[in-house]
Amino acid sequence: MADTNSPQRFEALLEHLHNARGIDFSGYKRASVLRRILKRMHDVRIEDFGDYMDYLEVHPEEFTQLFDTILINVTSFFRDPPAWDYVAHQLIPSLLAQKPASQQFRVWSAGCASGEEPYTIAMLLHEALGGEQFRQRVKIYATDIDEDALNRARQGAYSAKEMEAVPPAFRDRYFQPVGSRHVFNTDLRRSIIFGRHDLLQHAPISRLDVLICRNTLMYFNADVQSTILARLHFALNDTGCLFLGKAEMLLTHHHLFRPLELKYRIFAKVPRGVPRERSLSPQAQDTDALARTTREVRLRDVAFDTAPVAQVMVNPGGALALANQHAFALFGLSPSDIGRPFHDLEISYRPVELRSIIDQAVGQHRAIVVGNVEYHRGHAVLYVDVQAVPLTDDDGTDLGVSITFNDITQSTKLREDLRHAHAELETAHEELQSSNEELETTNEELQSSNEELETTNEELQSANEELETMNEELQSSNEELQTLNDELHQRSDDISHINAFLDSILTGVRAAVVVVDENLKVELWNRTAEDLWGLRAEEVQHKPLLSLDVGLPMDQVKSVLSACMNGDGARAESIVNATNRRGRPIRCSIAAAPRLGTDRKPHGVILLIEDVSTPAEGDGK
Repeated sequence: MADTNSPQRFEALLEHLHNARGIDFSGYKRASVLRRILKRMHDVRIEDFGDYMDYLEVHPEEFTQLFDTILINVTSFFRDPPAWDYVAHQLIPSLLAQKPASQQFRVWSAGCASGEEPYTIAMLLHEALGGEQFRQRVKIYATDIDEDALNRARQGAYSAKEMEAVPPAFRDRYFQPVGSRHVFNTDLRRSIIFGRHDLLQHAPISRLDVLICRNTLMYFNADVQSTILARLHFALNDTGCLFLGKAEMLLTHHHLFRPLELKYRIFAKVPRGVPRERSLSPQAQDTDALARTTREVRLRDVAFDTAPVAQVMVNPGGALALANQHAFALFGLSPSDIGRPFHDLEISYRPVELRSIIDQAVGQHRAIVVGNVEYHRGHAVLYVDVQAVPLTDDDGTDLGVSITFNDITQSTKLREDLRHAHAELETAHEELQSSNEELETTNEELQSSNEELETTNEELQSANEELETMNEELQSSNEELQTLNDELHQRSDDISHINAFLDSILTGVRAAVVVVDENLKVELWNRTAEDLWGLRAEEVQHKPLLSLDVGLPMDQVKSVLSACMNGDGARAESIVNATNRRGRPIRCSIAAAPRLGTDRKPHGVILLIEDVSTPAEGDGK
């Protein structure tokens, strides 16, 4: 790649797309995004990223073409038929059997592109429930980041080619022919809600029974995939199922989803305990429940404030968020310190340097303990154990760090006594330690092998996703080429029709028609001209008219041509004596008119030559 297309300029282009249209491609696989952008730049004959950003500024309609190229939007009805057959005959009946007949059945099709998948699941649910139950219970949410694709999906109108995968019985039952397209049933369409949604930036739709997200995750890198999967896990009911594409395996996310039918990439949610936020939700329906919730919040606050150990909390922004009474007393804090930058407070470096410990705890996602820290408080010397614990929400969001200071001054002497007792046990421990080391060595070898297998699986998964991405790109390119081929065939048919039309006109004209270009070379010579002068069209093509050895007085013909070409587009006519191909003298009417081009300027002359001889003249009498 040239210096003008450095990684920094590519990142600048991605930032420009984010700022201009709100679509963030930073979490997408870099190789795929780069390949698709370069393809679009090649289509508009631009090589430099900076020049392409300027082009986007001048041609805002290019954003639509670019996003169509990056997002690909390859989909179809009943894509991977065996998987949909399992959904229809196994998954849907099982899920419906677990729900009361009065309860809503909710589906989310994430990354729905032009809408074939939400319409597919709608048809299957209608088959399972019947019309009345479907209208009362089913709610299908269909989302995508591409607004143009959503507009096509909302219309629910598909060509005959796009309908090929729909079984004939379904096509007749759920689609209405309108012109050359098939439109999805309007009544059932009301149960499907289309909307723009960014899996990375927007909150997920919740309380779902089925979540369809096929061949969407494979475009994101591993970190972003993990974030999205945590959100999809939150979106599903505890009995809900996730339906992925054939290139998506979830090998390293077994804590969120377990395979229900791995061959068809259908996974069941692994339930978690009820999150604290949900238990404190303001959606409680009665006053007693709300009061109970308020008491629970107060109980938690009082328990924190009166805890026997000093405790402070630092938020993700690096400010002191909370401190209990013990911490206020031990470190001389005041309520005004709440909200101040933690590094500005003495507690951040006394009794121990806490800033590096906080960074270590957050970076390693684990508790960091520093034991037996000596703390000089006036004339007294205290010993504390310091523990920093990173706090995360159920979806993995960083909430901050909790730091506790456990006063161990009184227990220090006891530890010294215990240390002597421990020495007596060390001999016995050594034998056990030896056995433990052997077991640990074996366990480490097994763990190492397991990690190698997981690494290999992840590499294979990544390669499979990349191949699937390239396959969809090829499919998209093939569809574009097919469209161009159809257009060329249509143009070829139109040209053939025009040529046949012109040929029939020229054949039917009784006069000889001769068309010459600006240099008076023959461009057209109809059949009447062949019969009149005895020369075939291919014999005179591109030859100077005035040099042809036919029975025309070329000096007079030249005068007619000159009058037409020099007369500001005026017609010119003349009657001349000539000799036909049989050698008989005839009188000819010559009419000349300019041949105008698309610029409405003369680019040649059209001659109409007609034998106007009387019968007596035609016999040479």
